[in-house]
Amino acid sequence: MEPSVAALERRVRGCLCDFGFEVSPLKVGWYNAVLQPSFHLRYSEDTLAFIVLSTPSMFDRAFKPFVDKQLLKKINDPVDQCVSYHLSLVKESLPDQRVDIIYDYEILPNRKPKFLAQTAAHVAGAAYYYQRKDVRCDPWGEKKIYGVCIHPRYGGWFAIRGLLLFPDVQVPFLEQVAPVDCVASEEKRIELLEKFNFHWRDWSYRDIIEVKDRYSEEQKAYFGAPPAERFKLLELQGVVQRSV
Repeated sequence: MEPSVAALERRVRGCLCDFGFEVSPLKVGWYNAVLQPSFHLRYSEDTLAFIVLSTPSMFDRAFKPFVDKQLLKKINDPVDQCVSYHLSLVKESLPDQRVDIIYDYEILPNRKPKFLAQTAAHVAGAAYYYQRKDVRCDPWGEKKIYGVCIHPRYGGWFAIRGLLLFPDVQVPFLEQVAPVDCVASEEKRIELLEKFNFHWRDWSYRDIIEVKDRYSEEQKAYFGAPPAERFKLLELQGVVQRSV
């Protein structure tokens, strides 16, 4: 990696990694090469981007402090706002760079996602995207089967949060790193896709491999609650102050 790009990556990591985020570089061309044209990102093929993941520690390092600062405010989608806050700080820290941010929840007018987060994570080498095509003996017949990313250290205990794009930074020299195939056997891949598609509420697919860290019980309770009840749950846990 050229020195200027390496320095840029260090600055991005410096803004995010202490708060429980993880970043991996990619070229737009790697992403576009594996997708139909309707999903392509409208940037030149050598444009530098970073996929941003949240790890289990993000909840304590970034999310809870962020929510605590929003005293007495009923904020919508607290996690999304927390991620937006931290990615915006990256942009502010690089005033000499043009930075475009796409969040995982953003959609186009035609209801398609602005980017396919799991595909981006896979081509960046951040997490392996296991899909139906990765199973040789397909047992599902006519059933719709969705794919899922697995991280080599966190299994399924992480989330893909956004994409940072640097339109003015071209990286034709950037070498692609393959994601770690941590669910290598046919049996385990079938088990993973079965659990993700039909038993995702019990969290078990996230432990398809031995993990280094996972969500705390507090974190599981938060993400397992209906969105409308999450702020109340934070009040009960003492993360935010109650209105008086």
